[in-house]
Amino acid sequence: MSSTVSAELPDPIAKGLLPEGFRDRLPPRAEAAVNLEQAMMAAIRPHGYERVAPPLAEFEESLVTRLAGAETQDLLRLIDPLSQRTIALRPDMTAQVGRIAATRLGHRPRPLRLAYAGPVLRVRKPQVGATREALQLGAELIGSDHVRAVEEILTIALEALAATGAKDISVDLTLPSLVGELAEGPWPVADLPAVRNALDGKDHAQLRAAGGTAYAPLIEAAGPAGEALAALRSANMGEAFCARLDAAERLAATASRFGSVSLDPTERLGFEYQTWAGFSLYAGGAPAEIGRGGTYTIRHPDGHEEAAAGFSLYVDPLVEAGLGIGASRRIFLPLGTADGIAQRLRTEGWVAVAALFEEDSPEANACTYIWDGEARPL
Repeated sequence: MSSTVSAELPDPIAKGLLPEGFRDRLPPRAEAAVNLEQAMMAAIRPHGYERVAPPLAEFEESLVTRLAGAETQDLLRLIDPLSQRTIALRPDMTAQVGRIAATRLGHRPRPLRLAYAGPVLRVRKPQVGATREALQLGAELIGSDHVRAVEEILTIALEALAATGAKDISVDLTLPSLVGELAEGPWPVADLPAVRNALDGKDHAQLRAAGGTAYAPLIEAAGPAGEALAALRSANMGEAFCARLDAAERLAATASRFGSVSLDPTERLGFEYQTWAGFSLYAGGAPAEIGRGGTYTIRHPDGHEEAAAGFSLYVDPLVEAGLGIGASRRIFLPLGTADGIAQRLRTEGWVAVAALFEEDSPEANACTYIWDGEARPL
């Protein structure tokens, strides 16, 4: 009986199934992902950012304590059989770069400029249609969150995105700490969490019920950057916040060189550990957000915090948009083609596939050209 039942049970592994949220990258998308990573890293490197390569997993406490405000819900945990301690697979590489900056490179002068690229794993998919595994890359400027540091980071992020051939780039700016700073200054409230929730939902009625009527102009200020900044300047936030708006205006001007710019001063989703500045990046044809960045703080082993600014970009949405797939230069070399021909073609950038037997064909090898004394398209 048991053997009959087991024979009827499906074998997921035999069917090639993967866990939910994971997928194989097949040709040509796997190659496209590599091409896009190389293009973006080539745009980051000339600005003086040195590459680091942290491990895929490390002790859980390192990941959850290094960044101020970091959450733990996206950590995939397991017990290390060697140390018998809990380790976690990284859901994001920023915290690891922060650890490296605070420990291994703590002696280096600031500002410290670091870049990275690698896979990350999440417990849950971040959005509908997304995967739990992603290829992330980015850059971090450790030691400053001055507006000039954020301008540099934002510029590099947009240059890297433009290097992929992305079109219709847009930037959404936010001021993650603004509401908290206003509550400590000119607009005190008794129930700040309730005010934040009302602002998150853009709910005027809920905002009034929470005693946050003064914050209503922040809801109206969401929109194109120029109009949003003008609305914020008329919101009577006091002179202490003029410098913050001046900084936001500089960031909007920087981003406008690459595409359209909007501002939502109260946006918090995904900016849980950012401080005064944050931004999200989008591109035409991409099904999801390409990346985000902003200012944040890094915790050092002695407890002090260090200001930083950085960004992360994700390759998969760009692949979905059809970027990174180059024109086919795959040529078939029939039997008898001289080795020198193959070497020359490969040096010139061709993918030269040699026949293995007489019956071999260009079609069987996915070639769009054949060599018959010269490269001839099929």
